[in-house]
Amino acid sequence: MEKLKINETFYSIQGESTYAGNPTLFIRTTGCNLRCTYCDTKYSYDQGDMWSFEKILQTAKDSEAEYICLTGGEPLIQKDIHSLIHILCDQNYKVSLETSGSKSIQHVDPRVKIILDVKTPDSGAADSFLMENIGFSNEKTEFKFVICSEKDFDWSENFCRQHDLLKKFTILFSPSHGQVSEKWLAERILENKLKVRLQLQQHKYIWLPTTRGV
Repeated sequence: MEKLKINETFYSIQGESTYAGNPTLFIRTTGCNLRCTYCDTKYSYDQGDMWSFEKILQTAKDSEAEYICLTGGEPLIQKDIHSLIHILCDQNYKVSLETSGSKSIQHVDPRVKIILDVKTPDSGAADSFLMENIGFSNEKTEFKFVICSEKDFDWSENFCRQHDLLKKFTILFSPSHGQVSEKWLAERILENKLKVRLQLQQHKYIWLPTTRGV
């Protein structure tokens, strides 16, 4: 029987991506191959229990959610994640996958909205992104950049322009919480006439100070 190591599941408001604002069941997998400086889910690095697909699917059914977000950690380090994604899509859930881009998305079900979190220099993992993932992306794929500084902003803009992402995909620029202000990032986007979407992590405004990161 196929299983995944699950850190937690919870029903909440999606705070990120173009699905932001939707009530969503979050399935957080255990394990991550990166150690980003701003990570707010360090508890997912190794904490968790093995769940059968039957248990996961029953949790999804009980939540009565329309949207399901697979997050981590890094979901793609567990090979059985692809089978679960396929089943969820077959059951007509709207599925999103949050991944660092350090693992190949080649075999991810094309029905999924993939959020590729391209790591910036201040994340401490800027060399982790697999460039081949750009070629594996489709019209649903969204590229996310967490901006921690002016250097990160410039780097992210250059990355988008160099790889012609702005015309092909939805691009999300998100201020690193507590490091740069939302207003500053908004002003920089407007000044540079960037065709990107400002992402403010709605869940952190709703649930602070008690929320766990999503």
